[in-house]
Amino acid sequence: MTLSIILPAFNEARLLPEALQAVHAARAVLDRHGWSSEVIVCDNNSTDDTGRIAREHGARVVFEPVNMIARARNAGASVATGDWLVFIDADSRPSAELFGAMAEAIGSGGVLAGGAVVRMDSDDLRVRLGTAIWNTVSRLRRLMAGSFLFVETAAFRRIGGFNESFYAAEEIDLTHRLRPLARASGRRIVILGRTPLLTSARKVRLYSPLEIGRLILRAMLRPKATLTDKQACHLWYDGRR
Repeated sequence: MTLSIILPAFNEARLLPEALQAVHAARAVLDRHGWSSEVIVCDNNSTDDTGRIAREHGARVVFEPVNMIARARNAGASVATGDWLVFIDADSRPSAELFGAMAEAIGSGGVLAGGAVVRMDSDDLRVRLGTAIWNTVSRLRRLMAGSFLFVETAAFRRIGGFNESFYAAEEIDLTHRLRPLARASGRRIVILGRTPLLTSARKVRLYSPLEIGRLILRAMLRPKATLTDKQACHLWYDGRR
């Protein structure tokens, strides 16, 4: 069994080292299962030292010139050699326990794809409330968060990877498109609930409640029109770090 761990990265020179250190430490769990793994960073047209830092931390680097998370994820997947793909955001730090739970799910033979609940690196009440709501929805509806998801490579390629018309929530779209395959194969999409992914709450620090609230409201009222509009999804693309 081989896993390809893919990190899309746009101007992530500050947080990428910690993310890669965490990934490399967590890979020891895969070694104990006798599985091999590779780490791929997609430099998504960064203007900082993202690419150099990724190489210095032992990752294979591919370059995607079009600044779009879905394209960056797909570019990383296009060179992956693993039986399974693991997508992790460059501002996140997976634990060995999370990788262990993922390995158990994959090894069961009954899982096609999966994600995990998240824990933000902030004690802000708004962050804790928002995270609790998302985790509840994620577990009830089996929706994978883009900050950490794993999927069988064959299934990922069969549905054409991430939809490159989406500038955000591409992982939700992927979840929906994987469901028919999961049903047809008698397997499941799972959300790992006991081993949360630690991820950055920087958007709450960088953007005002009004900016975040406006995006959420617009996405609720006109989801596809909003999520396929790069300007509307500026929280991911305006370069604030």
